[in-house]
Amino acid sequence: MNTNTLNAPKPEPGERTLTLNRGYFAQRNLTDWAYAVVLLLATVGIFALYSPTMDVYEQAILAGTVPVLIWIGWFWRPLRSLVMGVAALSLLAIWLYQVDGKADLARGDQVFLLKYFISSQSAILWMSVLFFMSTAFYWAGVFMRTSADSMESLGSRLAWAGVVLALVGTMVRWYEGHQMGPDIGHIPVSNLYEVFVLFCWMTALFYLYYEDLYRTKSMGAFVMLVVSAAVGFLLWYTVVREAHQIQPLIPALQSWWMKIHVPANFVGYGTFAIAAMVAFAYLIKQHAGETSWIKLLPLWALGVVLCFEPMVFRQSASSAAGSSYWFVYFGIAALIVAAILAARRRIAERLPSFEILDDVMYKAIAIGFAFFTIATVLGALWAADAWGGYWSWDPKETWALIVWLNYAAWLHMRLMKGLRGTVSAWWALVGLVVTTFAFLGVNMFLSGLHSYGSL
Repeated sequence: MNTNTLNAPKPEPGERTLTLNRGYFAQRNLTDWAYAVVLLLATVGIFALYSPTMDVYEQAILAGTVPVLIWIGWFWRPLRSLVMGVAALSLLAIWLYQVDGKADLARGDQVFLLKYFISSQSAILWMSVLFFMSTAFYWAGVFMRTSADSMESLGSRLAWAGVVLALVGTMVRWYEGHQMGPDIGHIPVSNLYEVFVLFCWMTALFYLYYEDLYRTKSMGAFVMLVVSAAVGFLLWYTVVREAHQIQPLIPALQSWWMKIHVPANFVGYGTFAIAAMVAFAYLIKQHAGETSWIKLLPLWALGVVLCFEPMVFRQSASSAAGSSYWFVYFGIAALIVAAILAARRRIAERLPSFEILDDVMYKAIAIGFAFFTIATVLGALWAADAWGGYWSWDPKETWALIVWLNYAAWLHMRLMKGLRGTVSAWWALVGLVVTTFAFLGVNMFLSGLHSYGSL
């Protein structure tokens, strides 16, 4: 027997090891193959039932999603439970809408489970509640001296539940739109309401992957803050603008390019947001023992910026109630930022090492940059198809280029010059400000070919 094998260290729990003498498919176990078979059979059934209501591009996207989900489920096992849970609840909702073999959307207000849990709007509202609760429990774990791990674990479970309900809401909304009419149904990634739902669950899911990879939950307190902030905007947008109503696509968005361009973009937005919040955690940990208020001034300035950012949306509020909402939002943000800065020592004790925080920043930006690059190329192709030119220096395009150049420079400095620590953390935070302006600020303050996305 090979003595090297006998003396090799045993892997830690959850550690992935590389097997050199077995092929990739030979490494799959029975549950891997069972997962793949169930997914394939379910897809065949969905095609048989609902393919007539989908266009060829939606059918292609659905078919292409299956091998991707199988591969990711083999690579990251928690995704399997997510996929199965979302599929089961979505199909249950669709089944509850049926009357004598035909869909009746009026049942959304008549059937208990649909009305209160798994119609599209109910599921998305539950997503909002669960993400708020997840954020609260993550922070409870940070501040509690006892049961901290239990609180953070509960926060993690609630984040998973929020992702499930967000995806159920998205899938059921897709179905509901198609039942409203052939010109109304579309993959729900077309307006600000739908993409904020997309941002929320995608950001949370990417974070949960990093949480599992590094086996630490304390970063969730910071990352879920940005998810909760997005949920806050989503609720305002729902109440003030009634944006949750399913509407036909405007002509500019009636393109299959949208169906791949937008999700790729939001992988970038979500991971850039994760990197920025982890960078915030990095700076809090770094200044945990600092007592000089002058040296803490940059962090206080950051806190002021974070607090006043919501007030920008007051100009989009169409009523006194809508305007008051952002004052309340501002107050809550101010309390949160003040509490974080005041309790930085306790928070720093719960945070993982600087090396882990720095590595998460790098991995999140690297993944986001790759997908944002793909989205930018797809956007250029879409522009050529719609407007006859790949690039027109429209404000949205210009700011997308600025975002791309910012993160390209960050990665270049990291890989070529060894950028680490404080500078990289502040840069990641500035990157989120630039990205937020490219996403929302351009729609609010500038006009151009993308003005159909205005608030």
